[in-house]
Amino acid sequence: MSFFQSIADAFKGAPVTARPPLGRSFVSPWLSADWRAGGGSGGEARGPFHYTAAIRAGYLQNPVAQRAVRLIAEGVGGAPLVASDPDLKALVCATSAGQSLLETVAAQLLLHGNAFVQVLRDSGGHPAELFALRPERVTIVPDASGWPAAYNYQVGEKAVLIDAVDDLGHANVIHLKTFHPADDHYGAGCLEAAVEAVAIHNAASVWNRALLENAARPSGALVYDTGEPGAALSSDQFDRLKAELTAAYSGQANAGRPMLLEGGLKWQSLALSPADMDFATLKAAAARDIALGFGVPPMLMGLPGDNTYSNYREANRALWRLTLLPLAGKILAGLLEGLTPWFDGAGLSIDLDRVPALAEDRQQLWSQVSAAGFLSDEEKRAMLGIAPAVAA
Repeated sequence: MSFFQSIADAFKGAPVTARPPLGRSFVSPWLSADWRAGGGSGGEARGPFHYTAAIRAGYLQNPVAQRAVRLIAEGVGGAPLVASDPDLKALVCATSAGQSLLETVAAQLLLHGNAFVQVLRDSGGHPAELFALRPERVTIVPDASGWPAAYNYQVGEKAVLIDAVDDLGHANVIHLKTFHPADDHYGAGCLEAAVEAVAIHNAASVWNRALLENAARPSGALVYDTGEPGAALSSDQFDRLKAELTAAYSGQANAGRPMLLEGGLKWQSLALSPADMDFATLKAAAARDIALGFGVPPMLMGLPGDNTYSNYREANRALWRLTLLPLAGKILAGLLEGLTPWFDGAGLSIDLDRVPALAEDRQQLWSQVSAAGFLSDEEKRAMLGIAPAVAA
């Protein structure tokens, strides 16, 4: 700890007792070497979780997971903010490399479980921009006790070491993370919990596509039967027949094309088993698990269920109450804590009065407070979060 940081901690009233040491309980999932690159659609046992492969399979190739993440991240990024300091609001609402800062941070927390926001400063030492670093490129560098002392940002062979705080104790990087019960440094994202459901959903999509390319009919078998016991095709006949079937009767362009069979050959269709015909149900169940993992009501994703206008309205309200507001509150509180040296005493939160999905809740609260005759007008205004009336 530097001399200037010791002085800053003394003025902030830092505790004099030593902090307990931190340690790494497991190897970080995004640093693990191998996970199925195909999104986990194979039959082998799943290896260590690999973030890049999971992003490709669970976000870029899966519409349910991508929609869930975008629904939450865009909701957080577009939520109306109220701040006591206009400069603080402008800083948080600004973009980060062309993307909404709050939307980017929310998506990173959902997918990775960690968000690292670098505080870029102007010549006077004041925050000029908040830049969201790619979390899979960041490695925490601990001190002797295990507490974060710096952050190593690795891009290919280039690496930049960013100190956690400057000489005055001001944060250079604000680390936001979700709870992980087995790691002191890194959080756990929702994607890792939903990775098996994503693998099932992707495998079902591949299976359905293969069935569609086969004229949406189950396969069959060519039976060689000349009426003579032990009769069989020669190797040349078998290879020629196989090549002709592939060229003339496989693929979407040949769907429904009649087959002309020569002597001794007959076509025998193979029926789908009940388990095969229930594949659509399995895919829908996997989609629901994905939505559950990210905290999105299934009906908001267009999944089969009791989709009525009343239920949709309740689901939208539940999405805000149970997912968007807690996540937004976590992000705003973390940013505000990291920016405290420059915006001490400032407030930053979601303006609930301007959230359309919560209009009914607000209306009910107003009705209950207005009907409370034992409260004065000033007490009612205070309960509703309205500033006191200015005397004329």
